[in-house]
Amino acid sequence: MPEEKEKSVQHFLDMIQKSRRGKFKIYIGMSAGVGKTYRMLQEAQTLMRNGVDVKIGYIETHNRKETHALLDGLQLIPRRKLFYKGKELEELDVNAVINLRPEVVIVDELAHTNIEGSKNEKRWQDVIDILDAGINVISAVNIQHIESLHAEVKEITGIDVAERIPDSILQQADEVVNIDLTADELITRLKDGKIYSGDKIEKALKNFFQGERILQLRELALKEVASQLERKIETELPRNTHLKTERFLACISSNHENAKKVIRKTARLASYYNSKFIVLYVQTPKEDGDKIGLAAQRHLINNFKMAAELNAEVIKVKSANIAKGIIEVSEQKQITTICIGKPHLSLMNIILSTAVFNQLLNKLSASDIDLVILS
Repeated sequence: MPEEKEKSVQHFLDMIQKSRRGKFKIYIGMSAGVGKTYRMLQEAQTLMRNGVDVKIGYIETHNRKETHALLDGLQLIPRRKLFYKGKELEELDVNAVINLRPEVVIVDELAHTNIEGSKNEKRWQDVIDILDAGINVISAVNIQHIESLHAEVKEITGIDVAERIPDSILQQADEVVNIDLTADELITRLKDGKIYSGDKIEKALKNFFQGERILQLRELALKEVASQLERKIETELPRNTHLKTERFLACISSNHENAKKVIRKTARLASYYNSKFIVLYVQTPKEDGDKIGLAAQRHLINNFKMAAELNAEVIKVKSANIAKGIIEVSEQKQITTICIGKPHLSLMNIILSTAVFNQLLNKLSASDIDLVILS
């Protein structure tokens, strides 16, 4: 009974906090140049004409003439100046935004990494602070900056995108709008000099801005926005309260590259089902203490951090038997789906080499838990 009361109080507090929080709108696109910043500034102009106190917290027009013209009449909040490696650089001034308290603030480039010495490491964390202060935010991001899509984007483009946002940031948005262009329209904009300066156009056409790549990124963007819309409908208009609640368990090893893939793909599954997921690392005696190298330990910590940013609960248990450890956590956490890597991955090999593997399968079958082997 006390536990139920505590949950009820927490639910009420959550509702109060949510009502005080600012509204969050994100423009998303398949690449640079589709018009996200342009659309944000168009919206800012419309809001201003309708008497809304809208200010520019941070905008990057990339010297695009049509985009820059839309700044006319809008109030820009001065940026914070910092010296880094002998250069004066500028960042979003979060404190100035909160002190001025506009009704709406425009904050571009959501995936940006802040200069060393800033309060927050990432701009999306700055935006969370602003939203928590009760200020509405309009922001923008490209599809390639979403954490769980990192591997797919790298495969499509050959580019390892360093700046990324957790999927949970998109899930917190009240509205996600896709700025869509056909591949031909985007390439035409590039050739007309509306995206990059003349000296960069030819290189862009040979690399990122290829028709097939753009189409694949466009598909990712469309799917992501459709998924966000479906999640919003499910959350706000529940069709059947008796539906089974999915709970995913991502089982990882100390092999950091494979662990990253398992975490990201499980995050995508959990996101699709609008459900929670857990990342489990079973530490065997062979990996105890200083028995694995410092590099492996560092990678593990980074993977735990990435999992937390993807809104996962991270669990680390010690067990000489990995399969047994998975079963125990699955039962404790009422897991519906266990996600592991392909058979050639080290974690699967360890499970296969133990006599408990059959017990694992039998237990999963008996308890109606699904096993997903991720490619």
